[in-house]
Amino acid sequence: MTMTCTVYYPNAERIDNNHAPSSVAPILRVANEIEKDNPRVAYLCRFRALEKTHMMYPRSNRRRVCLFKTYLLHRLHQEEDSTKCQLAKSDPTEMQKYYQNYYDKNISEGQNITKPEEMAKIYHIATVLYDVLETVVPASEVEPKTQRYAKDVEENREQYKHYNILPLHAVGNKPAVMELLKACTSCFSKVRVYSDPGPSKF
Repeated sequence: MTMTCTVYYPNAERIDNNHAPSSVAPILRVANEIEKDNPRVAYLCRFRALEKTHMMYPRSNRRRVCLFKTYLLHRLHQEEDSTKCQLAKSDPTEMQKYYQNYYDKNISEGQNITKPEEMAKIYHIATVLYDVLETVVPASEVEPKTQRYAKDVEENREQYKHYNILPLHAVGNKPAVMELLKACTSCFSKVRVYSDPGPSKF
């Protein structure tokens, strides 16, 4: 990856994610979220963020973008040697194993015990992880298991998006407010049936 933005800023490490383009910020948030669990995968997420930013702004002629790229380059340079694979010997295998483990632990096992708002976050992280995985793992090496998991995430993530009206039939643990809404709806239907005087005879 060749970049024209090579100026070093002494305080580059202090630039936070607010400098990132809006389409890149979610990747950095996921990197921060999983960093304690797997620093190497977090590093791969940040590398994807840098790659995506460079594709959007190849000339880096905007000061804000140039600052962000320089910050990220500086951080990646530090993390390249300080982070090590925990699950495998190579980055592609590490990324794939982490994605599979994340799905097994948080989606497969947590489907019926995790609140919808938490599941929304989990599905979002899984979506970002797979986006990173596609840039790290060659297409020919993506395992059928990984593809199956990714398809399931894509098919089910919509029902866990943040919503204004809580769905009454969402999969997973139902908050008390949802149960209350369901009970009220049922009660209201019965009241209408009992109080309906029927067609007027006049």
